[in-house]
Amino acid sequence: MKLKVAVLFGGKSTEHEISIISAIQAIGSMNKDKYDIIPVYMTKNNDFYVGESIGNIEEYTHISDLLKKSTQVIWVKEKDKVSLVRYPMKKFGNSVITTVDVAFPIVHGTNVEDGNLQGYLATMGLPVVGCDVLSSAVGMNKYVMKTVLKDNNIPVLDCKCYTWVDYEDVDALIAKIEAAFKYPVIIKPINLGSSIGIKKASDREGLVEALELGFEFSKKILVEPAIENLKEINCSVLGDYEEAEASECEEPINSDEILSFEDKYIGGAKGSAKGAKSSGSEGMASLKRKIPADISDEMRDKIRTMAVEAFKCLGCSGVSRIDFMIDMDNNNVYLNEINTIPGSLAFYLWEPLGMKYEHLLDNMIDLALKADRENHKVVYSFETNVLEGVKLGGGSKGSKM
Repeated sequence: MKLKVAVLFGGKSTEHEISIISAIQAIGSMNKDKYDIIPVYMTKNNDFYVGESIGNIEEYTHISDLLKKSTQVIWVKEKDKVSLVRYPMKKFGNSVITTVDVAFPIVHGTNVEDGNLQGYLATMGLPVVGCDVLSSAVGMNKYVMKTVLKDNNIPVLDCKCYTWVDYEDVDALIAKIEAAFKYPVIIKPINLGSSIGIKKASDREGLVEALELGFEFSKKILVEPAIENLKEINCSVLGDYEEAEASECEEPINSDEILSFEDKYIGGAKGSAKGAKSSGSEGMASLKRKIPADISDEMRDKIRTMAVEAFKCLGCSGVSRIDFMIDMDNNNVYLNEINTIPGSLAFYLWEPLGMKYEHLLDNMIDLALKADRENHKVVYSFETNVLEGVKLGGGSKGSKM
């Protein structure tokens, strides 16, 4: 019997559209003989939809029309089964669209990748592909991530975190930043990906602009020193807390000081989404890059080892992409950030090592099933009579506490 895998994508995120591309790529590469694949689109209001056209990338040029011919659903757990149920339910007849065995979130950004969606699915007892709630949340919050990594002797750049409250007095905030760092500095939203809201500031005027941009996308921003002679290297990791392995390294080629959203998703990719349905060849895979990266064997080994250490340290599972920075003036390496659900699931970093996208997806699903088996071995409740005879105060007749 085939495993019923619900692939979730979209959601209330600035990376909504990128998620659609990543997910439909993956769906096109999944083994149809092993899995009954259920594409589940999440709107920007986090409503769930299924239907014959949901897995077709061409339909997303007119999403309102797509939703009219699709079915809104809700998740319902009954005993040990989780189902997608038509909403509103039929007055007569069966409203169950399908049962689900495994949830496979291929989502990017806040409200979905950051543990919110994983927590929702976990409450129903569904096996979930990828990182759990904690590792997803820590991976999304760049400040928390850095503190955890730094405490485990994984090199990261020093940083400061500031909030909307700090931004109410811009002059005071600028004074704090200038006291902490020399120019240039990087300003980035604390919980976004795809280079959204990130800006380099080389002077006070640039800092004002960078702060305005950063706070437009997040209530908290991170400030860190900018490496001027920078080489960026990315590496993916597949596995879990027990065993993990690193992919080939890549060197992204950016058109500006910072690898931008356009560099990642638009440059060279226009008009190519149609092919993504079947070939799985676009999205992040269309980014200009050197694979393998132009680094020494010693540096490659160092980065791959550090990537696995960080992955395990953060408690990750499935596939993540970890981005590094090399200061070419002194050859120091710093971990920049982790993407717990990377664009295109970083399949293009595994192909050079002989792992096809189909097998990468198989491994991710197998890891989710393994985690689910382990979760069933843990005791989460026990029989007790602590509630027997309890009387509460606050209005109930004769109640005591």
